[in-house]
Amino acid sequence: MFFLFFSLTLSLSAQQSVINTTTIADFENAKRLYNNKAYAAAQQLFAKVSKENKQYKNVKVDADYYDAICAIKLNQENANNKVLDFAKNYPYNNKKDRIFLKVGNHYFANRKAAHSLRWYKKVNDKLLTQDEKNELNYKMGYALLASNYLKDAKAKFQTLLGNPVYGNDARYYYGYVAYKQENFGEAEDNLSQLADDATYQAKANYYILDISFKAGRFDKSVQIGEKLLATTKDKKERSEISKIIGESYFNLKKYKEAIPYLKAYKGKRGRWTNTDYYYLGYAYYKQNDYENAVNYFNKIIGSTNKVAQNAYYHLGECYLKLDKKLEALNAFKNASEMDFDAKISENAALHYAKLSYEEGNPYKSVPEVLQAFLQKYPTSPNKKEVSDLLITSYLHQGDYQGALEYLNANKTPENEDINNEVSLYRGIQLFNEQKLEEAVPYFFTATKANDEKVSNKATFWLAETNYLLGKYDDALSSFLLITNKDFPEAKTLDYQIAYSYFKQKKYDLAANHFQKFLDSKIDNVDLNDDAANRLGDSYYATKQYDKAIKAFDKVIQEGGVGSDYATYQTAMSYGLAGNNDEKIKQLNELINNFETSQLNDDALFQLATTYTAKGNSQKAQSTYNKLLTTHKKSSYIPNVLLRQGLLYYNNDNSEKALSKYKEVVSKFPNSNEAKQAVTNVKNVYIDLGRVDEYATWVKGVKFVNVSDAELDNATYESAENQFLENNTQKAITGFNKYLKAFPNGLNALKANFYLAQSYYNNKQYAEAIPHYKFVVSQEKNEFSEESLSKLAKLYLEKEDWTNGIAILEQLETEANYPQNIIFAQSNLMKGYYDKEAYTKAVEYAEKVLANAKVDNTIAEDARVILARSAIKTKDFTTAEDYYMEISKKATGEVKAESLYYNAMFAHENELYEDSNKTIQNLIANYSNYKYWGVKSYIIMAKNFYALKDAYQATYILENIIKNFTQFKDIIEEAKNELRTIKNKEAKTNESINNSQN
Repeated sequence: MFFLFFSLTLSLSAQQSVINTTTIADFENAKRLYNNKAYAAAQQLFAKVSKENKQYKNVKVDADYYDAICAIKLNQENANNKVLDFAKNYPYNNKKDRIFLKVGNHYFANRKAAHSLRWYKKVNDKLLTQDEKNELNYKMGYALLASNYLKDAKAKFQTLLGNPVYGNDARYYYGYVAYKQENFGEAEDNLSQLADDATYQAKANYYILDISFKAGRFDKSVQIGEKLLATTKDKKERSEISKIIGESYFNLKKYKEAIPYLKAYKGKRGRWTNTDYYYLGYAYYKQNDYENAVNYFNKIIGSTNKVAQNAYYHLGECYLKLDKKLEALNAFKNASEMDFDAKISENAALHYAKLSYEEGNPYKSVPEVLQAFLQKYPTSPNKKEVSDLLITSYLHQGDYQGALEYLNANKTPENEDINNEVSLYRGIQLFNEQKLEEAVPYFFTATKANDEKVSNKATFWLAETNYLLGKYDDALSSFLLITNKDFPEAKTLDYQIAYSYFKQKKYDLAANHFQKFLDSKIDNVDLNDDAANRLGDSYYATKQYDKAIKAFDKVIQEGGVGSDYATYQTAMSYGLAGNNDEKIKQLNELINNFETSQLNDDALFQLATTYTAKGNSQKAQSTYNKLLTTHKKSSYIPNVLLRQGLLYYNNDNSEKALSKYKEVVSKFPNSNEAKQAVTNVKNVYIDLGRVDEYATWVKGVKFVNVSDAELDNATYESAENQFLENNTQKAITGFNKYLKAFPNGLNALKANFYLAQSYYNNKQYAEAIPHYKFVVSQEKNEFSEESLSKLAKLYLEKEDWTNGIAILEQLETEANYPQNIIFAQSNLMKGYYDKEAYTKAVEYAEKVLANAKVDNTIAEDARVILARSAIKTKDFTTAEDYYMEISKKATGEVKAESLYYNAMFAHENELYEDSNKTIQNLIANYSNYKYWGVKSYIIMAKNFYALKDAYQATYILENIIKNFTQFKDIIEEAKNELRTIKNKEAKTNESINNSQN
């Protein structure tokens, strides 16, 4: 039994010995692999030793310890858990704290401060040696510093300040932490002790430099900085040191010395801040180098702080020194809207108000700006000056209505006189806008002015307005009240008086004043020609034919406007004076010399009539035939056919006479000539003894009902009498009754026309349209032209271009009066433009301009259509030419439009300064037309950016976006442009927020 036990014991002992030897060998092999950094292989053996060793605890502890360390080294996911498991499994083992230290050191060596700090905090430093404690404090202090736990880091470094190993490192970091905590005295005390330390000398001196700067010891900063700059090679450090030296000189007010150092600063990652730009801008400003000052100040964009307010104020001053007032206005506006420095805000607001008055303001009306200043600074010493500017600003901007409202709200004897004068300007403004009824009360108010010149001028305009309203008696009365003629319009006073008499049919008095006007010899060819023709008409009307001929001859000899009319009237004068031969001569001259004249068919008709009177039927017939051939749309056609029939009848050619009479009835069934032709046909058939043929023929004539003819005429005449007596409503009832009873009656044409006129006069426009349409649907007649004109106006008022264009085209071809042709053509060009038919719009605009008699206003409209059409069709060369021409004479919104395009073309041609000057003109003088002003401001922003003034460009665009949300298309364009500029500027300015606007 003992033997058995002994044998068993020996066997177990031997087995244990084998196991132990193997384990130890594996452990030692694992350590060898670990020391050779073969952590994966080592870890496998350590894990095996730990698993297989059940008896020797120390070996297992060591194996688990190294297993966890290997996991850390290999960055395994469960590494931290292995370390924590080790500490949990062996809480009292001295390796617990060492493994924490070991893991911390691992992360520390790999620059993972936060990770290392986590493990360092677990170490019980009481179990460490002093050297280990020192190492722990140093590394833990550094990790705390890197993790921004400045206070705790400082405490750790403080324990090492005298340590021979870590002392200098600890002192540097201790000083650095004090610097970061802005304990500059403590920082300087510690960092200055490293002035001779090779490792920290440069860094310590840099921080001492910065500390001196922040402590306001700028002389010392300069001294230290220049020494550092002499030895420092690193470009980044040289840049930072230059910045401190430059700003130190700046604070010492040594701006000249500061400039080269400030410029040497390269910024952070190549980007400056707005403050950096401010220092350089101000330094140049103090050297009176305003160009360079502007170049740096204007890079300060997108900022709202005290630095920016100062910068913008000084930028405004620089612009003023450089006589760039519009640029200064924007800068002062920006500075005035910030409240960091109240004095700067007020001074900037004053500059802004004055410049707005001088240059105009694109954001608000000038009066609004001036009133805003007075409201914000009611006790300003400049109050009186700004108040005076306020009144005149309304006039400067052409805001006469605004001026009147202000004057009425602030009544004084002085303001009452101003009110009368401004009423005159407001009246003229409304007159030019063709708001005649609205203009009258303003002119009437102005006639009460104490200033005789103002009152007389107002009286003239009141008279002119009443004349255009058809109130000729009132007009004449006012014209005759004018005593002081010391104003430009009075040069034509006799002309105006003459026309007033002429309209009243007081031809003797009219002739007297037309002659006075001609004797005054004013330099206006068109008015002189017109006055000579009207003088001739006045003599003609009073049967003074010799004088009439003499007056007309003046126009003919000088080849003036209206020579064709003068020739025609000369012929008629000779005829009425009994000299038919001279009449024929003059009519032939008109026909031959004025082939395109609207009077050509009149001349042919009169010539044929004169030949008839002289008994020359053959020439009369040939002349009538010429009229029929060359003027197929002439209103004379039915009369010509009737007269030709009469000539044939008188020459015993009854068949040809019947043919002509029947042609009148067939082609012009509702004309007076047609009724006469029916009678003439009847007489011819009676003469021929063929009454039965007449009876058969007349049954086919719709408008003739022999049995109802008397009733037809009676019914019509009843309605016509009401019309002639201006009983409009009764006339409407009567004509409707007639047309219901006789829709194709003898008087259907006249009934429809007079009914249309009645509706029109009664402002029942919709009811008038179908009756005008009936008239114009017939063959050309005496009512065609006026019906076409009225119908066109009705369609135009409704902006019904589809129907309007068709009527206008008919009016153009059928009209005899030049003014109706011009009316048709000028509106056709507008209609086709509205319908985007730009080729046709251009065609009609060119027709208008080809007419020498066209009014200047209509000619300008034609040029505008040509320019706009060119823009729409991208023919920019043509557009540029026309807009340049338009801008010379245009007024109002068209002027604003033309200036915008002139500025746009100047920008495209890289004439940025010229473009800005044009925009300044637009803003200063046409600010009421906001759309064009705001749109032009985008061009100005582009100009400024092209001129390298980023501040002006961005500020303008930001204000457009902020203030003019009603113009969505412009806002979108401004946002896109601003985004582009900010993205570019953000590459060199880190203060810019280039996020999407």
